[in-house]
Amino acid sequence: MATKTTTVLDARAVERTLKRMSVEIVELNKGTDDLIVVGIQRRGVQLADRLVKMIEGGEGVTVPQGSLDITLYRDDLQTVGPRPVVGPTYLPWDLDAKHVVIVDDVFINRGGRELPIHADVVGKKVEVGEDERVDVMVAELDERTEVVIVPKSAA
Repeated sequence: MATKTTTVLDARAVERTLKRMSVEIVELNKGTDDLIVVGIQRRGVQLADRLVKMIEGGEGVTVPQGSLDITLYRDDLQTVGPRPVVGPTYLPWDLDAKHVVIVDDVFINRGGRELPIHADVVGKKVEVGEDERVDVMVAELDERTEVVIVPKSAA
């Protein structure tokens, strides 16, 4: 059983990882034409903000950005309680023929995918035990930015 917290990425490593991901996104898209970045509420929005700033800074363009709340469609809905807080969804563009990059704070793929979706760009791949979970923290919402593995029993 996991008993300690393990830091996977500290704040500097998160920024380096996001920088690499921003370059990969532009390369996979063959530029920034028709690119839209959508962050999944909550921490995916903050990570998307950072990615967009990096892409815009590196490419000298403006990248459309939106947000999506999937609270009521989560696979771990039982962990959010009987009255989940639903955040705003902001998608003011026609997404037809666009390259939509969906940004979430999920850094782990445990397999058993139920949707026809997969990550083309990944922050980091790590092995996580069944008795562990990955917590992604961002300074905009939390006290610090880091990615840690903690025991599932931790509050």
